[in-house]
Amino acid sequence: MEFAYSDKTKELQDRLNRFMDQYVYPNEKTYNEQMEAFGQNRWQVPQIIEDLKVKAKEEGLWNLFLPESERGGGLTNLEYAPLCEIMGRVGWASEVFNCAAPDTGNMEVIERYGNDRHKKEWLEPLLEGKIRSAFLMTEPAVASSDATNIETRIERDGDEYVINGRKWWSSGVGDPRCKIAIVMGKTDPNAEKHRQQSQILVPLDTPGIKIVRMLPVFGYDDAPHGHAEVILENVRVPAENLLLGEGRGFEIAQGRLGPGRIHHCMRTIGVAERALEKMCQRLLTRTAFGKKIADHSVWEQRVAEARIDIEMARLLTLKAAYMMDTVGNKVARAEIAMIKVAAPRVALKVIDDAIQAHGGGGVTSDFGLAKMYAGMRTLRLADGPDEVHNRTIAQLEFKKFREQLKAAAE
Repeated sequence: MEFAYSDKTKELQDRLNRFMDQYVYPNEKTYNEQMEAFGQNRWQVPQIIEDLKVKAKEEGLWNLFLPESERGGGLTNLEYAPLCEIMGRVGWASEVFNCAAPDTGNMEVIERYGNDRHKKEWLEPLLEGKIRSAFLMTEPAVASSDATNIETRIERDGDEYVINGRKWWSSGVGDPRCKIAIVMGKTDPNAEKHRQQSQILVPLDTPGIKIVRMLPVFGYDDAPHGHAEVILENVRVPAENLLLGEGRGFEIAQGRLGPGRIHHCMRTIGVAERALEKMCQRLLTRTAFGKKIADHSVWEQRVAEARIDIEMARLLTLKAAYMMDTVGNKVARAEIAMIKVAAPRVALKVIDDAIQAHGGGGVTSDFGLAKMYAGMRTLRLADGPDEVHNRTIAQLEFKKFREQLKAAAE
């Protein structure tokens, strides 16, 4: 593995950092003020987002993902990963560059598996940043960490599919610009376990879709994006909205989740870097017991461990991205699982120490650390909980030694 970033990545890093310095960091307060001005009706888009999207387009910092498509930035996973880290330093920054989840994953799915009509009707406006999207998989009635449990039905009826089910943690549904969802459900409950599921495109204005509630995360509503509980009752869509074919849902999911986890983990490292930055600034500017807090040895220990952990998590994530580019997602399965466990844990530890460094201020909204913590804690569940990824890692590890023991026995 080549440890130096490519020239293309270095150039984009410089441009992204300049954009963040000039437009994003100075407007964090503006974003918060515009959200507060909405009062109780928070499901609106702050104008600063739309203003900065125009500037990002003008500067060519737009749609940098989609590594295997001429519609995207032409970057490999390894080249794109460090750009995610920069965007991740501010929670809403990825959207400014049209590189936010779940839109990136949905666009990749439509690009890979959609037909020409899907691309014209949904992919193009998503790529232009005119609309947003959602991915509906998790369900409240079953343990969705095992996706074979999902009960939502997708049943053929002539030239249409009829969808019935209840979903939750449907991130993005609260956004007024959210127009299309990819829904995962069962087309054949009697098929082989991993051939029961399919994925289908469902416009959110289709009759039969009801938003039950927006789910809070540790009290945060995450408006205007949000996470919805949704009922689908006799929702009818054209049969051609089914992606790839019946029983191909897990195949689509695996194609989507690998890159998505790279993006999530590198954004997470960006969050950890921001928390470490806030922690160091606080420690160097506050005095307790006659000296700067930074000079108390316990804080030297915590800052050192934060730096070590961040570097390790970044290198592991870049290794996974490199392997995805060179040997494919299947071979990189263990590395992808490892980064999904490691990155949020590292970020949570760094944020927790940063909160401690800020004292009572750390748990308020004043420094943004409490919201950071809520978001990162969620990532230990999103895209599969830690336990599922640890199970994958352990099974792959046991497999190596079972093969050795079998060979020795023979």
